[in-house]
Amino acid sequence: MNHPSAVTVLVTRRIKPGRETEFEHLMNNMMLVAKEFPGHLGGQMVQPSTDEPGLYHVVFAFDSDENLQNWQSSPARSLGLAAIDPMTEGPAQTRQMIGMAHWFMTGQNHLPPPRWKVAIVTWMGIFPTVLMLFIVLGDLLAPWPLVPRVMVLTMLVVITMTWVVAPQVTRWLKPWLHSHRS
Repeated sequence: MNHPSAVTVLVTRRIKPGRETEFEHLMNNMMLVAKEFPGHLGGQMVQPSTDEPGLYHVVFAFDSDENLQNWQSSPARSLGLAAIDPMTEGPAQTRQMIGMAHWFMTGQNHLPPPRWKVAIVTWMGIFPTVLMLFIVLGDLLAPWPLVPRVMVLTMLVVITMTWVVAPQVTRWLKPWLHSHRS
């Protein structure tokens, strides 16, 4: 379903050493609570990379700014934040994002790269991912009706891009993506 006024928020927190497992458990619970709110489109927790241990990113998406505000001002969210607060170092960094911009953010001093660079890098990730999936699954899915076949392939593309390809490609191309923009 298309949500033209969809809003995505990226929240970045640094977690104290030794508190990661507890934080992940509480954050997963908070994400389950968020699912019950009107307009919730999804959420994801991205665990720290080896480059920045302890730095977690959490993405929440809602179908409108109003529904996002309802979540952000809710007592349930406040309780979750209160439980997480003792595990964090410093304040959370929160950014409202549009489209796929959250893949291309690398720190609080960087602006998003120009859209034309985002488009090139996105294509560089999607093209080989789709090609590989067609090579691996094409014959298996060929007898399927079109809609289920496209559903499975696009789901696999999104999963592969989100957790494997986009983080790696943006890491490799970080200097080029952010040249002259920091």
